[in-house]
Amino acid sequence: MRGHKEKKRQPPFPLPHALVLLSTPDGWRQSLIDVRGGMTCGALPDVPADADPREARAAAARMVRELTRTFHETDVEVVWEPVHGDRSWTAQVRVPGDAEKASRPWAVAP
Repeated sequence: MRGHKEKKRQPPFPLPHALVLLSTPDGWRQSLIDVRGGMTCGALPDVPADADPREARAAAARMVRELTRTFHETDVEVVWEPVHGDRSWTAQVRVPGDAEKASRPWAVAP
């Protein structure tokens, strides 16, 4: 009898490439931009609207790291861009040691 080969399950979304964090009167919002250019947006759970921006950035980075570890079995770094305002922040999401991919976020392996 032939052995049953188990198919590896595809993650429900592509690997994140960037993160946008917004402070709104109703609470913190985040948008994840994936390597294919798609976007997933939503509230940042468990972070109060009046939370310090450093706390919100730490929570958003933790969320991205946990998602990629869970669904992609990959560790990532969240690198925040220099601050340009007090209500929005952006970050690059990178796989450590993968400098070539980081410089070409549109390149997706087949």
